[in-house]
Amino acid sequence: MGDSDAKSSKIKYNMISMLVYILGIILLIQLFNLQIVKGQEYRNQSNTRLTRESVLKAARGNILDRTGNPIVSNSMGFRLDLYKTKVDNQTLNNTILNIINILEKNGDKYNDNLPITVEPFAFTSDDEEYLKNWKKKNKINENASAEDCFYALKEKYEIQSNNIQETRKIMAIRYEISQNGYSSTKAVEICKNLSRASSMELSEKNADFAGIDIVTEPIISYTSGSLASHILGTVGKIDPKELEGKEDTYDMNDMIGKTGIQFVFEELLKGKNGIRQIDMDIEGTITGEYIAEEAVAGSDVVLTIDSNVQAVTEKALKDNITKISSGGFSSRSDADAGAVVVMNVKTGEILAMASYPDYEPQLFVEGISSEKYQEYQKISALYNRAISGAYAPGSIFKMVTAIAGLEEGAINTNTTINDTGVYPHAHKPVCWYYTEYGTGHGPLNVSQAIKHSCNYFFYEVGNRIGIDKLEKYANYFGLGKKTQVELPSEASGKVASRTIADSENRSWYLGETLSASIGQSYNNFTPIQMAKYISMLANGGKNIDVTLIKTVIDSNGNQMSKQQIDEYVNNKLGFDSNDNTEDLHISQDNLKAILEGMKGVTSESGGTAYSTFAGFNVEVAGKTGTAQVGNKTNGWFAGFAPYDNPEIAIVVVVENVTHGGYTAEVARDIFAEYFGMNATKIVESQEAIPSSQVVR
Repeated sequence: MGDSDAKSSKIKYNMISMLVYILGIILLIQLFNLQIVKGQEYRNQSNTRLTRESVLKAARGNILDRTGNPIVSNSMGFRLDLYKTKVDNQTLNNTILNIINILEKNGDKYNDNLPITVEPFAFTSDDEEYLKNWKKKNKINENASAEDCFYALKEKYEIQSNNIQETRKIMAIRYEISQNGYSSTKAVEICKNLSRASSMELSEKNADFAGIDIVTEPIISYTSGSLASHILGTVGKIDPKELEGKEDTYDMNDMIGKTGIQFVFEELLKGKNGIRQIDMDIEGTITGEYIAEEAVAGSDVVLTIDSNVQAVTEKALKDNITKISSGGFSSRSDADAGAVVVMNVKTGEILAMASYPDYEPQLFVEGISSEKYQEYQKISALYNRAISGAYAPGSIFKMVTAIAGLEEGAINTNTTINDTGVYPHAHKPVCWYYTEYGTGHGPLNVSQAIKHSCNYFFYEVGNRIGIDKLEKYANYFGLGKKTQVELPSEASGKVASRTIADSENRSWYLGETLSASIGQSYNNFTPIQMAKYISMLANGGKNIDVTLIKTVIDSNGNQMSKQQIDEYVNNKLGFDSNDNTEDLHISQDNLKAILEGMKGVTSESGGTAYSTFAGFNVEVAGKTGTAQVGNKTNGWFAGFAPYDNPEIAIVVVVENVTHGGYTAEVARDIFAEYFGMNATKIVESQEAIPSSQVVR
């Protein structure tokens, strides 16, 4: 290598070395700048970038009536959450107590799932298996008393207060933390439905309450009080058994549908929660927040009921029961409960359904008191008599007997049967007319027999056709089997039949057939089944699908198909989607004779509901019924209108009455509302309504 080459290499080496030194100096200067000059600033920024993730609650879907009127809606409220911060147990306990003092001052309820009460010490549950598992989970001796458990938790949570009530308050939140867990990125819920007063006070003193976060969330509101309470159902805090297997979508403080539509459509109403991220400094003070994943609101469920008709139905039923029990008719009885179903005879859509006594579903959202719950239990207010109550139908079953006799050829529309008062077969039952007047109705055809509700006539028809034919037609009209309406706890009812005798290892006797022919014996049906039956009589004998659901609309405005809704409900309630009912192709002439008899009940002198509907503007066809079961007598009215072009059927049952005719006033008031007789001024709404509306 020559001198020139060596010199060139040395120059390159020196240049590279100089470059390295320069870069090193730059890096040192930058490091000095980061750590010394701007170190505090960057440390402060770092402290504010502790990101916490919380659940962004989805808005629950609304429940609407057929015109789009919300009867369960959501409003926005506040929720108080608590994140874990770097404080010791004593500071945490003091913070919790100070928070609770503010909540109680403003009337707010905090989450309290601790199964121990104090002064006196007691467990809130009598379930021994639950308490055994609870003690095991909390590492407490299984023989420990409530007091022993209390002090074990006091020691565990390092609560220093000697005031038992204060200790219990702190313990409730510490227990909530231990059950749900919390961290610097996962909060525990302290209070839902936080008042604005508490929200403002806690926000102003945010620095004094490390880790708190006030979140907006939807609040469930029943906008019309007790209206349609048995249809809508209740929501309440999810219990441990309901939570099992659903931990990914619920936590122990979530609200969940318990009964009614709220229960059946829970998965659709709930929606999908989102994710909210917040920034806090190391002291637990919030410095910023943003939405990482938007929540998806639940679907709206549109019912078939009409709020106006529903309100009139409930009032008419309550007023009628009050009138009967106070002696407003010719005699007084201990009427105290009942049910009504109003149905579109062509579609099976329920326009109103009432059960009395009713209840306030909003109380369950807020946490119903034990005293109020016991009050409801005492009068069976939570029991939906319209779908769960099975009653002997009495005389309103006679149209089934008449149809069976006509269709099987045992009688025709001109056949007359002479009622002499005492039927000469089996146990020799008598017609009610004989009991009251000492004689029979005399010769009657089928229409006249329905109008006058002649027992003798239907004893003879039942004798001619036999119990098997009677059962066949009762089944065809949907009696004795669930309508599969979209509600839980529907009863099946029972049709009198040989099967019942067989199950009791005995023979079926003629006397039972005679009783069954007039709606007695083992016949027991729900009001909703009876409404379907009357609707089928009115629509020409066509089968209908009973329903409470008009449509379901998701948050994007998409409607579920009828098939999708049916599949969802069948899966939820365990219904069989196959309807194997054979179309009997009932003669329209035979039906006409039956309906003429029902018209006579309301429009001709001597009809059992004539006095109620005399002069009524719409022609109504109906039937009254009185069924005695033990020492209790239940009264029925079943009818439809208008007679020439039927639109709706109404079935009313009231418990503890002396005469079924008393219940006809309920139907009269509902017909009047439906057909606009109560309207004094009609104003057309300019607001948009769901595309699911139906013109009557």
